Amino acid sequence: MTILKTSFAALSITVAASAAFAENPMVGGAPMLVEQNIVENAVNSADHTTLVAAVQAAGLVETLQSEGPFTVFAPVNDAFAALPEGTVETLLMPENIDMLTTILTCHVVGATVMSDAIAAMIMDADGSYPVETLGGCTLQATMTDDMIQLTDENGTVATVTIADVVQSNGVIHVIDAVLTPAM
Repeated sequence: MTILKTSFAALSITVAASAAFAENPMVGGAPMLVEQNIVENAVNSADHTTLVAAVQAAGLVETLQSEGPFTVFAPVNDAFAALPEGTVETLLMPENIDMLTTILTCHVVGATVMSDAIAAMIMDADGSYPVETLGGCTLQATMTDDMIQLTDENGTVATVTIADVVQSNGVIHVIDAVLTPAM
């Protein structure tokens, strides 16, 4: 894990500096403002209302508003809707907050890591790079048709659909699936 953090930290400094000068993409119909933190931007995205509700239910708002840095792989509403019926509602119940917190933090890395840094790590690792998350999950990062994909410990594959959305405390990469820990 130390090697991973060191690799991410070393690559993210250079990449974050150059990305700060690029214009952020729109996400969920809303501009993502560099001077706002992850939560402040996410609440404005129409595509992330389920994620925001889950972050609020898990009590992670304050954490994701803190200094960071964080890389958040942010599932869209359709990703949550694709889970088996009743899953989201069950996870939002107070007795399931620990599991919800684990699932959400399996989408967070404790460093700012831009997509070109992830792509470089994948190439340097012969096509598959292990990404350790704050939730204790190990995601496998790979490339398919020039798109970054993350595979969780259960075999679910999420594709980064919008990369490098810079925040004041890190970066968001929008993904099309919910990633879960080994079950």
